[in-house]
Amino acid sequence: MVTVPGSENDIDVLIIGAGPAGLGAAIESAGSGASVLVMDENSLPGGQLFKQIHKFFGSEDHFAGVRGFEIGKILLEQARKAGTMIKLDSKVLGLMDDGSVPYMVDEKVKIIRPRKIIIAVGGKENTIPFPGWTLPGIMTAGAAQTMTNIHRTLPGKKILMVGSGNVGLIVSYHLIQAGAVVVGIIDIANEISGYRVHADKIQRAGVPVYLNRKILSATGSGRVDTVNISGDLEFKVDSVLLAVGLSPLTDLARLFGCRICYSKALGGFMPLHDENLLTTNKNVYVCGDVAGIEEANTALDEGRLAGISAVMNLGYLDPAEGTRRKQEVIKRLRELRRGMYGEKRELAKKRVVSEYKKMFLNNEA
Repeated sequence: MVTVPGSENDIDVLIIGAGPAGLGAAIESAGSGASVLVMDENSLPGGQLFKQIHKFFGSEDHFAGVRGFEIGKILLEQARKAGTMIKLDSKVLGLMDDGSVPYMVDEKVKIIRPRKIIIAVGGKENTIPFPGWTLPGIMTAGAAQTMTNIHRTLPGKKILMVGSGNVGLIVSYHLIQAGAVVVGIIDIANEISGYRVHADKIQRAGVPVYLNRKILSATGSGRVDTVNISGDLEFKVDSVLLAVGLSPLTDLARLFGCRICYSKALGGFMPLHDENLLTTNKNVYVCGDVAGIEEANTALDEGRLAGISAVMNLGYLDPAEGTRRKQEVIKRLRELRRGMYGEKRELAKKRVVSEYKKMFLNNEA
């Protein structure tokens, strides 16, 4: 499944990140005839999908009814069949003046010379500080999900979840399935922000959700054992999990000279890009959470869009065929962004594209 190219000096498309966005980009670009290398600093490909044991919902295009880790396997196989080369345990270090990319593998620095680059490194979890927040047993929900679903180790037995978005709801349900007790979910908001389908599972499991609440402090001797919540609530727990949102991981984009913009609806600072996911560096595209925090299905389709755009620019696709394929993906992305929260993200995306176009118009003037 994992192969390494014989020669790394010349590659058409380098994709950084082997999650759903990166694999989507690989499938489209390699499937169009380009030489494609996916590079990831982790020892396993697939990104967040391999933590997802629940079934996805939506359309057939987005693997409705298939569990996340199974989707990861399907995408990996599709990428492999398309001719994608995958290099793991490899950390990209930056971009040199001649367009080559240094990376570290086996404690050695090597060089690759791609014609186009697609950054698909995802996002990072946010945290919130409060008195006692550094106590053992307090961690992000993503870390707990990795412990539970990958390493088969519970982070604790009595758990308080902070955040009622999809991550908080899904991870809470996974923990219940694994044998933990989730004593409650708290959120500073006045309504549950995750999908109803996930919230219904939690409520059927009997987990109470406390809205308009925040952590005041956590205490414990050697490990958290008590959490005080606004509204005179107190919980006896051995773990507190923080599911308080994600932010785009912009480090590489900054190193590659991509201009950064800000969008609150999309998670904060992110690379400025156009409708084809091209950044201000004309050889660099972005897709998935690094291009704005959304869902796994959206990341997959953004990856497909970036991959098609990159190989069109390289001449591997007839313009008419490339445009047709892009429009199919764009249509699916619009469908995914329906609903209250989705529409906010769709509007935010349009603002980012508008800012991109305005910047180039001003430069030309």
